[in-house]
Amino acid sequence: MPTRNVVLTDHQTALLDRLVKSGRYQNASEVLREGLRLVEREEIETKAHLAALRTAARIGLADVVAGRLRSFDTPQALGRHLANLAESTLAPTTGSKNDR
Repeated sequence: MPTRNVVLTDHQTALLDRLVKSGRYQNASEVLREGLRLVEREEIETKAHLAALRTAARIGLADVVAGRLRSFDTPQALGRHLANLAESTLAPTTGSKNDR
């Protein structure tokens, strides 16, 4: 396994030492590998979120171009509309065994 030299701040060094002393990790390398796994997972999640946002933007723009849009006279009217959408989206479906 290749060896790397890294420069840590005093705060990072203290955190690393504290994590090893806690027994959660056996050594500094384990702490750093776990940190890299977390960074990698965050990058994957960020890419997925960005892809979902891009898809939603494309759908929204296509709806605008096709004339599928609504206007609201007041911020309160928009708020009511969004609350109704959330309620209908999050409402449990009827007809399941648990509803009987």
